[in-house]
Amino acid sequence: MDALQALTGRARDDLARIAHPARPWVPPRPGPDGNAALDVLVVGAGQSGLATGFGLLRAQVRNILLVDGAARGLEGPWLTYARMPTLRSPKDYTGPDLDIPSLTYQSWHEARYGAAHWQALDRIPRGDWAAYLLWLRDTVQVPVLNETVVTDIAPAGDLLAVTLRAADGTETLRHARRVVLATGQDSLGRWAMPDFVAGLPAALRAHSADAINFALLRGKRVAVLGAGASALDNAASALEAGAAEVHLFCRRPEPQLVQPYLWLTFAGFLRHLSDLDDRWRWRLMRHILSLREGFPQPTWDRCARHGHFTLHAGAPWRGARALPGGGVEIDTPQGPFQADFLICGTGIEMQPAARPELARCAGNIALWGDRYAPPEGERDDRLARFPYLGADYALQEKTVGQTPWIARLHLFSIASTLSFGASGSSINAMTTAVPKLVNGLTRALFTEDVEHHWAELQAWNTPQSVLRRPVTA
Repeated sequence: MDALQALTGRARDDLARIAHPARPWVPPRPGPDGNAALDVLVVGAGQSGLATGFGLLRAQVRNILLVDGAARGLEGPWLTYARMPTLRSPKDYTGPDLDIPSLTYQSWHEARYGAAHWQALDRIPRGDWAAYLLWLRDTVQVPVLNETVVTDIAPAGDLLAVTLRAADGTETLRHARRVVLATGQDSLGRWAMPDFVAGLPAALRAHSADAINFALLRGKRVAVLGAGASALDNAASALEAGAAEVHLFCRRPEPQLVQPYLWLTFAGFLRHLSDLDDRWRWRLMRHILSLREGFPQPTWDRCARHGHFTLHAGAPWRGARALPGGGVEIDTPQGPFQADFLICGTGIEMQPAARPELARCAGNIALWGDRYAPPEGERDDRLARFPYLGADYALQEKTVGQTPWIARLHLFSIASTLSFGASGSSINAMTTAVPKLVNGLTRALFTEDVEHHWAELQAWNTPQSVLRRPVTA
């Protein structure tokens, strides 16, 4: 038996030893079609979806299903639009393992490469992280249906009716008591790009999340908008593919070098930011999110080692137009700039109406701007568009009574950040955020069935001992 097989066996043995309480407890609920409804459907089988599914299984909520539009092994960004050689998080951050030592990345790495290799490792290669997540999925046996997307979510009495579409176009309807949206960066919106860039021919521009054929940029002059880590990763990818020049445009006078997520990674903040009142949640997260995420030293070095890389600070893009002879001209405060190809590392925009699966409720999802009016000096229109979530990550109604069923939709993604801080999509927060989400789900499942449990309790008549002698009155 090789080391990885041995680790799989040890992890499963560990889980068996800590399975208490192991009793199944969620009664089956029939759907309108006569088939059993799922207790929880998790949309997304990347790291956040897997950790949620794992947490539910540990809580003995076993009638669950995860669905993901990607093929097996391609869930999340790691082997698609993530273009950094390694994760940006320190290697010792734990997450999807949910505090089981044998399920940590370190245990997997040491089983595959040896303890000495782990000690010498700086940061985790993203390909290895993707392989680890697949091993974790198989080891804890989370049920996943790949190449399946959610096209519609509708109310069905006290259930949700979820339309699933397979890769061949076949559609099926599944009913669920609760749905968790663990769909990553653009879970409640779309990838952001300035309108004047989006209006250019597709052959002249891309978002950093797009599938970019960098080989086609060889010998080209490339302009990248944004100075976050993702923008630099794309600039480096173009340089490494042989681009003649790469110019990175940063709107700030100086690029952001401080990484606030390193500061907030302590138990008090991760566990209890969501317990604060709106004033403090807004104040803390506005400061953190206005800084954006700084890039680590290896990311900068990856670009700076190329002599034909240039950083333009204090240079936002104000307009762009296709040139008659090919290429693009960009308007900047420093004057016009011409390039052959543009890449926007400009993040996401909260826009629920952009999500087809939320078409029935997008207009009634409560946003922070609907619930909290910050002081004049703390206003931020971008953050005001983040969803205002309940204590269990559930969507809230803007107008109460119009779409009450959205309280059964739980959002666990980057869009949860303003309400919960680092949570969905953040490795550093999984050990606190996933239990909080799972506790909210189990609380709902239990309280909704309290009459069933009361009836079971009253009918409970299983003796735990046998009297072998007559009882004398």
